[in-house]
Amino acid sequence: MKQAHVGMGLIALALATTPIGVPHASTSNTTVVASGLDGPRGLRFGPDGNLYVAESGTGGTNTTVGQCEQAHGVGPYAGGKTASIDMIRPDGTRSTVADHLPSTISPLPPVALGDSVLYFGVADVTFLDGELYALVSGGGCSHGNPDFPASVIRVDRETGTWTQVADLSAFIQSHPSAVIEDMDFEPDETFYSMIAVKHKLYVVGPNHGQVIEVSQDGRLRQLIDISASKGHIVPTAIAFHRGMFQVGNLGTFPIRPGSSEILDISRKGEIEHSTGGFTTIVGLAFRNDDLYVLELSSIGDANGEPKASTGKVVKLAPDGSIEDVVTGLSVPGSMTFGPDGDLYISDFGAAAPGTGEIVRVSIPGKTHLLDDDLTD
Repeated sequence: MKQAHVGMGLIALALATTPIGVPHASTSNTTVVASGLDGPRGLRFGPDGNLYVAESGTGGTNTTVGQCEQAHGVGPYAGGKTASIDMIRPDGTRSTVADHLPSTISPLPPVALGDSVLYFGVADVTFLDGELYALVSGGGCSHGNPDFPASVIRVDRETGTWTQVADLSAFIQSHPSAVIEDMDFEPDETFYSMIAVKHKLYVVGPNHGQVIEVSQDGRLRQLIDISASKGHIVPTAIAFHRGMFQVGNLGTFPIRPGSSEILDISRKGEIEHSTGGFTTIVGLAFRNDDLYVLELSSIGDANGEPKASTGKVVKLAPDGSIEDVVTGLSVPGSMTFGPDGDLYISDFGAAAPGTGEIVRVSIPGKTHLLDDDLTD
């Protein structure tokens, strides 16, 4: 079988083919706190105690064929301003913090994933020094949004306006990675996750395999080119704990259970250690010294593509043991721990627009949460 587009062919998952009405997470103590979302991806609690959610949106109709280089494995993308950031209060009420942000959609070739489509928009959100930052992966000329590059923006939560902090499209085009899979080449990348550490931001680019450091004044620096030593493994999720970055990878399709790994990366950008045995990683989060790992699909369907209701969360304990924590998820997008110690997951994050949910899972045990921006 020809390799499918996987940079965020992850969202190959954008399984317009995922059936609506499939079972929800099967773990007890699970509650749906929001539904009807358009591709919920990254999520983070703010200093106000509210949950902020990045949504990919529904793309648009604007194409840029003939204006700039297009993605090699899919396309052409069609862009529009349909991505957004929502806020969910503790009582479950939801409001829009910022909207009309770049979103893009692309049908995949029939040889790869039938009638599946890809959606990218706002990929992640985080807080740094009390301010909201968003990672916009749906921007860029190749995504049909030539007036708004893939970027990091700072969002005013009161007015809904934003300021561009860093042009990620320009950076990756002038700083190519060592290994680029031609079928997965994305001129504007499909940036997936972002965290705040030591008053800086760190973003992960799956297709090119880079982790990029972003200063608050917009300066950019490549922390590490993972492809230089690991090849095209499609890194997606990032966390930081006790002075070390952890980066998990999605891998390529068809899905091979146990083929994904977590890389321990120093603040100097060196891979210190790796832990394998995971499958299609899309999220990482710490509680105490336990690392929780979100898997998009623990097994593949008959074609080796993501299978509904097989996503899960597993826990990697300090002794190296791995155990299931949450099962029955369908193409989840991300997760985070709340101030209440519960785990919040964006389920159906790579499914059809309007089907996305945020679920809350109560995790037993004493809770001591650590900030991304913790001083060692």
